[in-house]
Amino acid sequence: MQFDEKWSFVGKKEKHCHPEKPADRQHGDNWDHVAFDPEHRLVVSVVPGKRTEDKTQQLVQDFRARTGGRLMNLMTSDEYPAYKTAIFAVYAVAQEQPRTGRRGRPRNPKKVLPKKLKYATVHKERANGRVVKVTTRVVFGTVAAVLAALALSLVSKVVNTVFVERHNGSDRNRNRRKVRKTCCFSKDWQVHEAMTYFTMYSYNFCWPVRTLRRKVGRKKYEPRTPAMVAGLTDHVWTIHEWATYPARYCVRAS
Repeated sequence: MQFDEKWSFVGKKEKHCHPEKPADRQHGDNWDHVAFDPEHRLVVSVVPGKRTEDKTQQLVQDFRARTGGRLMNLMTSDEYPAYKTAIFAVYAVAQEQPRTGRRGRPRNPKKVLPKKLKYATVHKERANGRVVKVTTRVVFGTVAAVLAALALSLVSKVVNTVFVERHNGSDRNRNRRKVRKTCCFSKDWQVHEAMTYFTMYSYNFCWPVRTLRRKVGRKKYEPRTPAMVAGLTDHVWTIHEWATYPARYCVRAS
């Protein structure tokens, strides 16, 4: 599983916003916090908004809920420190501490991460606008456990974030509001977030990915979407089918 953030803006860029102006409170930089499954090319979770620790934790919490709390084979991201804090806060469990045999109250339970949780980061060094060196670091888990997880991977044998970064480019292509240099940027915060959810999640069901296609004959291929590969559906959905399918809303306790 790969985490990343993608920049865009609403109304005007952050450097042109004035905090004291009420109208600018819903303008400025807007980031897509994304959890992406590289094996199925599936967008698992999206949280748009300001690039804050709170939004990062919302992403990890939503991802954990959507995956039923299962531990992933490996989680990776860039070196944005909010991910380390969020992963620990969401996945850590209380562990009772052994008695010391001394008088007094027993020690409070200590929060610890599950032993099978593995998380690594990618650090990129740039020169003249180009990446010249990439290094990785294991944050949670052991190096041996991370290498074992990579050995089982169907898509990559090294720690990276290339799949979610490639999807960032696909989403910019599908959502004109997020092209870097454009006059089509969003003017309204809520509309921008609504379009983010629309393009991100319709991609799962309605966008056949070339690298996921399956050969069914000589020069014949079956187009497949991320949702098909993940076993969520058995056909490519149309936008009309996806947009009109009955939605189920779940209210989670805070």
